[in-house]
Amino acid sequence: VQLQASGGGSVQTGGSLRLSCAASGNRFSINVMGWYRRGAGKERELVASISAGGTVKYGDSVKGRFTISRNNAKYANTVYLEMRNLAPEDTAVYYCNADDADYELPGEYWGQGTQVTVSS
Repeated sequence: VQLQASGGGSVQTGGSLRLSCAASGNRFSINVMGWYRRGAGKERELVASISAGGTVKYGDSVKGRFTISRNNAKYANTVYLEMRNLAPEDTAVYYCNADDADYELPGEYWGQGTQVTVSS
């Protein structure tokens, strides 16, 4: 499984961004997909995850502001992260993550990081 992330960029406080992560390879076996982030000098933290069955989890710091969704259509396995009301604390490198064995993250497969920068 390969994960290709896109989106990200720079916004001002209160702005919005959308991240996408597309799976390729043996993508039909994926059970769970999601996003982690790591800010400068901070630990990696779960942002959000969504299972093949639609079970969603969010990190406490993003609840109510971020929304994760997934396109499980045939020949597609893409996860989206809609980020609203962004704050400087959301500045981080965001990593797509997935697993084809377990239903919980962190999973085995990682995409390349995409930078999100929120300025005050």
